[in-house]
Amino acid sequence: MKEQITICGAGLVGSLLAIFLVEQGYTVRVFEKRKDPRTNSEDAGRSINLAISHRGLHALKDACTDLDIEALKLAVPMYGRAIHDVLGSVVFQAYGEATQHINSISRGALNILLIAKAEELGVQFLFSHTCVEYKQTEKKWIFKNLQGDSIATEQAEIMIGADGAFSVIRKNLLGVLNKDAKIDALDYGYKELEIYPKEGASIILKEALHIWPRERFMLIALPNTNGSYTATLFLSMQGEQSFENLKTSEEILLFFKTYFEDALQLIPDLVSQFNAHPTSRLSTIHTDDWYNDHTLLIGDAAHALVPFYGQGMNAGFEDCRILSEILKDKKSYSTWEEIFEVFFIKRKVNCDAISDLALQNFVEMRDDVADASFHIRKKIEKYLHHTLKDAFIPQYTLVSFSDAPYSEAKEVGVLHATILNEIMLLPQIVELWPTVELESEVLKIVSTYIGDVI
Repeated sequence: MKEQITICGAGLVGSLLAIFLVEQGYTVRVFEKRKDPRTNSEDAGRSINLAISHRGLHALKDACTDLDIEALKLAVPMYGRAIHDVLGSVVFQAYGEATQHINSISRGALNILLIAKAEELGVQFLFSHTCVEYKQTEKKWIFKNLQGDSIATEQAEIMIGADGAFSVIRKNLLGVLNKDAKIDALDYGYKELEIYPKEGASIILKEALHIWPRERFMLIALPNTNGSYTATLFLSMQGEQSFENLKTSEEILLFFKTYFEDALQLIPDLVSQFNAHPTSRLSTIHTDDWYNDHTLLIGDAAHALVPFYGQGMNAGFEDCRILSEILKDKKSYSTWEEIFEVFFIKRKVNCDAISDLALQNFVEMRDDVADASFHIRKKIEKYLHHTLKDAFIPQYTLVSFSDAPYSEAKEVGVLHATILNEIMLLPQIVELWPTVELESEVLKIVSTYIGDVI
């Protein structure tokens, strides 16, 4: 008889993990507190648009033949950032090489694709079932449906908590240890707004992530396949410019007219949308307790992060791929707890790293991208990559376009920042770059850090 594994959470990570597991021969069932998203839409106010890049696509490809191709049919490529200044001018900043891009994709559409594929492969989904209890001594998890009927897992049956940042599995798992996850909440919230296809048609640079950086806050917009854009306002919860000071129609309109006037023209029903859509908080979740002998946390349940590097889903999908790779070598381990420990060791340091990088990238997106010297830094970084190839790969490239460990990308970023900081001290670097003389000086500086490159 095939070993049964239960997953709590039929979101993106839980559904993809179910595909990986059923393809390895396990019997898989998935409990989900929501109704079936194929017949009920409950995504309002959630992060409706996501950016899927190399790591996520790699996981989809490994999970099931052509699953990455099917996902990309739901996506719009984004080749870089379109930066909107206060006067309405737009500057494009490429993410990498001309062909390199990340992809804007609908959370709901991708979730439906994954659920349908998993079900087709034999995964059982039990929607409208909530986890209500963990019986530690019996090693059982209890779920109830809307009618109050209970279903219990078998004793010591493998349970994988993929139920997101507010995970019930994590709460119960830590509760028996008298512990809580550490939640680092930013003093920032976000509110989603929709730019309809009619207004979206006037946006230039269709295949780009649009950013309105305003130092302490920003607006972004991601394209959809139907020509609409999903915009998100990231703003302090309290203070002079904050959500607490945007209560009346007049306050909302004045704020957008002052800071996002060109975007205001794209959202004619701004006030009604602003009032109808919830304001959500931004947090990073840390815990060192991801598992016991029969339960494992994965994805946001283990390591939720802020969305500013576009890696939350990608990191979760990478979790699934790496756990699957470990399971292919299951005979090397005597217990599931050993398997979970190996997974934890492989993923914890890297998930901590991408959490840190996501917070750093918030400052870059919000403050730096509109600065002239930042543009020069990026041009120099690109020059060094073209000139030195693999000896100087930008951090963004490592994160978004490779499988390099996030921890490695973080270390590279620290080194490159040190190098670029020194380069930016060269006389008239901002005004004169590029010249043959400056290129020579730049390469000399790089050589002192990474060896002879000339």
